[in-house]
Amino acid sequence: MSDRQNTAVCNFDPRSPRITAHQIYEWIYENLRLSETAVRMIQIDGTRRRVNIKLQTSERTQSILQKTNGQMDFHHEIGELSKVRIELAHMGTKCIRIANLPPEVPN
Repeated sequence: MSDRQNTAVCNFDPRSPRITAHQIYEWIYENLRLSETAVRMIQIDGTRRRVNIKLQTSERTQSILQKTNGQMDFHHEIGELSKVRIELAHMGTKCIRIANLPPEVPN
């Protein structure tokens, strides 16, 4: 069992034009003002237009939510503007199954 902590979720507008991974990384650095040392992991879910950003501290996660008021803009290269909703990851605890794991490994 694992619980998502210090993770912000950026939900991009599903009607917006496709966004590349490079554009997302640039947007995170330029608009959210996150350095490489503040970010532990970035997970892009292209089908749901969602980006999970795991940060080093919960204080940094809370400051992003307060600074952005839960919403930011994404400026596309073609000139279009789309909204990005930012919130905490509300996944709760998830149980993950892994095949062929030795029985000695604890849950």
